[in-house]
Amino acid sequence: MRLRTFESFWLLKNGLLYTYPMLQHNITTEIVVVGGGITGALISHALMEHGYKVTLIDKRDIGQGSTSATTSMLQYEIDEKLIDLAEKIGEEGAAECYKAGIVAINDLQKLIKETEIDCGFKMKKSLYVAHNKKAAIALKKEFELRNKYKLGVTWLSAIQVHTAYGIVSQGAILSNSAGSADAYKMAHELIALNVKKGMKVYDQTAIKTFNTDGTKPKIITENGCTVTCKKIIFCNGFESTLLLKEKIADLIYTYAIVSEQQITIPKKLDGILVWDTNDPYLYMRTTDDGRILVGGEDDEYKDTIMQQKIKEEKSLLLQKKLKKLLPKINFTEDISWGGVFGTTKDGLPYIGPSPEFKNCLFVLGFGGNGITFSAQGMKIIPDLLAGVENKLQYYYRFGR
Repeated sequence: MRLRTFESFWLLKNGLLYTYPMLQHNITTEIVVVGGGITGALISHALMEHGYKVTLIDKRDIGQGSTSATTSMLQYEIDEKLIDLAEKIGEEGAAECYKAGIVAINDLQKLIKETEIDCGFKMKKSLYVAHNKKAAIALKKEFELRNKYKLGVTWLSAIQVHTAYGIVSQGAILSNSAGSADAYKMAHELIALNVKKGMKVYDQTAIKTFNTDGTKPKIITENGCTVTCKKIIFCNGFESTLLLKEKIADLIYTYAIVSEQQITIPKKLDGILVWDTNDPYLYMRTTDDGRILVGGEDDEYKDTIMQQKIKEEKSLLLQKKLKKLLPKINFTEDISWGGVFGTTKDGLPYIGPSPEFKNCLFVLGFGGNGITFSAQGMKIIPDLLAGVENKLQYYYRFGR
């Protein structure tokens, strides 16, 4: 299964930052984290902070999965509008999930400061713009519900949006809590930091089979090595759908383009994330090296040899939509890519135990803000291991 059309911006920008050995002998550890992307990096860090003996394995090089393809927009909003999520799980629960996103962004900021990791992290605001008048009416109702639960939002008229940002819209929700980063570099640096503290990491180590019954789960790798542990934490994103019988996510293919560095970017745009109400929606952010990154045009995932041609067509569509949104921006494409992501029926992640496997926990942060879900998992997983109740786990449970 292919995750990207050619190399993403983050891979070209950073290269292969760190490499680790393939597992070639039997080992015993306390916890095995499966997946060396941003989710595995965050969860393994949290486990190390709680004093667990951790081994991380990945069948690829570190960060080479969806983490290298993400646009790294850190939002408290999920793919499901608050007003729609409230109809599915109730207003109080929906607001709780949205508030957890705000806490997660602040937790990530704190983590970056404490670890002094250089990953282009920046706190920003987000602007959710209405693409037509009908959408503006619905978005205004969304604003009113968010404002009811004090989520730090302001309503901007079409004129206010255009005056402040040069964006053509029919109105927008301005949210105080958002951020951006280079998730690929964040994952690499965080894992490298914990390796210095004693964490073991093995890349190019694919799992052939595993047995989670009894008190000592075992993983057998494709080259015949055995990993014996107490718990397995799966942080392998959409690939977990191949393990589970429960239908937890649909796979989608999303596309992104990034501009050359020389283009002129209005200063105010550097401080916000932008996304619109269209379907499929367009999203945009600036990078720490002075580019504009645009994504969207999500489509059903198809493993096809035509992916390169599709990517080129989607790139043109993204540029056309950006021009409509920001007429004064002279966007010159430098790099384009695509990646596979999962989307759930309610926009929420799956974090916690699955009844299908004993001695296993999952952190599957599907959707447009999987990084903030993973940051929430940094608290949920240690709580579950310690037998402490975490109220978010109810909303993120399997079998819901």
